[in-house]
Amino acid sequence: MVGITSYGAYVPIYRINRMTIYGALGWLNPASLLPGEKAVANYDEDSISMAVASAMDCISGVKREQIDGLFFATTTTPYKERQNAGMIATAIDLPSEIRTSDFTSSIKSGTGALISACDAVASGSAKNVMVCASDCRIGKPGGFQEEMYGDGAAALLVGDNKVVASIEGTYSVSYDFMDNWRADTDKYNRTWEDRWVRDEGYSRFISEAIAGLLKKYNLNPKDIAKVVYPCLYIRSHADIGKKLGFEPGQLQDHMFTQIGNTGTAYPLMILVAALEEAKPGDKIIVASYGNGSDALLLEVTADIKKVKGKRGIKGHLASKKDLTSYEKYITFREVLDIDTGGRGDEVAPTQISTLWRERKMIAGLCGSKCKRCGMPQYPPQEICANPKCGAVNEMESYRFSDRKASLFTYTGDVLAFSPSPPAIYGMVNFDGGGRWMFDITDTDLDSVKVGMPVEMSYRRKYHDAPRGIHAYYWKATPIRV
Repeated sequence: MVGITSYGAYVPIYRINRMTIYGALGWLNPASLLPGEKAVANYDEDSISMAVASAMDCISGVKREQIDGLFFATTTTPYKERQNAGMIATAIDLPSEIRTSDFTSSIKSGTGALISACDAVASGSAKNVMVCASDCRIGKPGGFQEEMYGDGAAALLVGDNKVVASIEGTYSVSYDFMDNWRADTDKYNRTWEDRWVRDEGYSRFISEAIAGLLKKYNLNPKDIAKVVYPCLYIRSHADIGKKLGFEPGQLQDHMFTQIGNTGTAYPLMILVAALEEAKPGDKIIVASYGNGSDALLLEVTADIKKVKGKRGIKGHLASKKDLTSYEKYITFREVLDIDTGGRGDEVAPTQISTLWRERKMIAGLCGSKCKRCGMPQYPPQEICANPKCGAVNEMESYRFSDRKASLFTYTGDVLAFSPSPPAIYGMVNFDGGGRWMFDITDTDLDSVKVGMPVEMSYRRKYHDAPRGIHAYYWKATPIRV
């Protein structure tokens, strides 16, 4: 039996109410306003960092050495020629003997990656494949897409052992349908007329895929516990379900008014929300949208009761901060360009060879642990720093990224350049041993306290624009509860 063995998600802590956007732009026509809020990635987050966060949520309690594949779906790759899936695998400290691949160019790539992972496991070419879907799309200021685009990620582990939701079948339709597109030279998506997108796109393709799936496996709508699909038109979301014969209670909440349209991650994030509430025996249909649609039939098993310790959708939605400044929002997305305050600061040249040699230390946040006395140390050491030990070359790799920690000391620096000043950084003590200095993010100076619990979060450290390099490292964040 092949299916989902674990799941995770990530929603950025910041949310911006759509009224904040409308107020900043002077839109006063209530009839044209979308309700609710959307999730906003911090200035140091992007599709890679959010995918890492969802993967960390997914693999809590999972042995990393058992994962032999990672597929990454996104339309907002930081790199056009560098495998982004490999960056994620390195960050979560997966072994190098794995298959990695990027799925991109369509917002249905998330379900495409999930189907490919299922096929790989079913064929025997892989045992456990991680699927990450993440998007951080930018809407043109003043446009409809700025209102609807949200940021987020989901991760699913596909295998054939201890399956929590088996994948019983799939049905796909593919069309070269231009509703939204972004050329290689475009910063913002372009879109065609709204009714065209709604009536010829969402309403037609999602309905066709779900109806085809039901017919293929001789099922009726009443056989399905929950049906999951994205739709940025709230009324149309309900109309699609009604047209297919589903009752309102069978439709999984679209979450559009809470997180927005998160692109490739959207259907998988809604699926994670459905799994959080699912019971053994439930049949779930999940369908995507984008140049057609993929529909998958899942059946929940008794092992769903064993899933624990996931922050998932519920935990992330319950933990949030309001972003009340539209100017800060467009600064985060680099729509409003910010300089270094006239000081002439610039990013030092990135040493590619150093990044390669120290990839486990930098990307994977791996230090060392003394085999003789058990003392963890970061960065990795050849000589144990324990004065009572001093062992030489008796170290093993030790991963700090999934360790809980606390803030030993900190400072707020108003002189250091930051897109969200002041820059906050401090010394972090890890549970079980180890100490290092990290930037602190997703908080403000008034909320930071000595001794506060923190956790590690993979973030974009800087963008070396002249050399086309996105540099990542780990930062400390307050634990989201």
